[in-house]
Amino acid sequence: MDKKIISTGAMLGMIAIVLGAFGAHALKKVLTIEELSTFETGVKYQIYHALFLLFIGLATELPKKAKKTIYYLVVFGVLFFSGSIYFLATNSLTSFDFKVIGFITPIGGLLLILAWGILFWKMIKK
Repeated sequence: MDKKIISTGAMLGMIAIVLGAFGAHALKKVLTIEELSTFETGVKYQIYHALFLLFIGLATELPKKAKKTIYYLVVFGVLFFSGSIYFLATNSLTSFDFKVIGFITPIGGLLLILAWGILFWKMIKK
């Protein structure tokens, strides 16, 4: 499981860097400052949680069950939170109105909060 967690963290980090560069160069020309700032928020949270997964994968004091739960919360949290933010920030570039999926952004945020909460709970229980 640790290898899977670390690999996923590395992949999320790599994708965040690619999306950050894409936003800074290609999207800078077609998005408003507010839309670009929103896009960057998605990138920041994705990179934070990529690093979080690397930490979780390397942490020896966490039980495997906790690691697995944190892993799934972070993966789905990033997909829902950052993924929906990417679509919402670039909404003006498509004919589809991504505002209809806006309700999943806070669900993703809640999943990320729960992942951190599990880490906190497991550490204070030790």
